Amino acid sequence: MPTRTALFTRYPVVSLGAEYLVMGHLMRRNILTYKAPPNNEGYDLICIHPDPHVRRKQIRIQVKSRLATDCDRGFPVKARTFRAFDYVIVVFLNVGYFFRRRQARHARAGAAPPEFYTLPASFIRRHHNPTSSWEKVRTRGLNLSRYRDDVGFEQIARDLKIRYPVKAHAEEA
Repeated sequence: MPTRTALFTRYPVVSLGAEYLVMGHLMRRNILTYKAPPNNEGYDLICIHPDPHVRRKQIRIQVKSRLATDCDRGFPVKARTFRAFDYVIVVFLNVGYFFRRRQARHARAGAAPPEFYTLPASFIRRHHNPTSSWEKVRTRGLNLSRYRDDVGFEQIARDLKIRYPVKAHAEEA
């Protein structure tokens, strides 16, 4: 019989929650973001310019998530999906410790805010390990600061040519 923790990690709520977290952060940056249909192969989200009069490209995003704070910082991406996405946004949810024996009973001890990394398809291809059965991209030990959180989301805004939102003054409106 699996433990309650093992059952919890199998529910789709966790991965779906990561997708909605990413959507919220992208829309906070004024990037119009739509969820793809469930089980869509290759991408989970579609981003477009928020101005309906602007005809520009769309950005396809695959979202990957890791629940445990002490995960190996790797995530699976199938090579056959490389052409289906423009970016992978990996969300380290940092819910707590799941792999440290001493702290396994107190998972919340490792709880921390989630981290978002917006990785271009070229990065994924370069760091992809096709020899493992999971076809993992390993990020442990890499400097990912230029892809983290708002800095990473800015890549998508630049690709879509979305300026940073500013409040118009009364005389300009």
